[in-house]
Amino acid sequence: MPGRLEVILGGKKPEDQDHDVFSFEEDFTSYQQVIDNLLRDAQNTWAEIWHELMGTVTNGTIILSDANKGAKPKCGWAEFLEKLWLLKHYLDYTRRFAAKDV
Repeated sequence: MPGRLEVILGGKKPEDQDHDVFSFEEDFTSYQQVIDNLLRDAQNTWAEIWHELMGTVTNGTIILSDANKGAKPKCGWAEFLEKLWLLKHYLDYTRRFAAKDV
């Protein structure tokens, strides 16, 4: 009768290992959680920047005349707001993708 088979991971016997070995699914779930948290922080940062612009823009599209008196982006307000809005969409989609909400 043949002996019992034993799985050896990474050249070590399981009792010799000093850490847990996670499955692909567990690793991927951890990856998704980290990415989701990072993207939530990025979205919160975007919201803070957007909030700072309130009073100089209305509904995210119209730049008030007072905004041109102070400091303004090198690329101009219109391009800056377009880039900021695109960034929000990229962050939203990527976070939903990482959270499997797509």
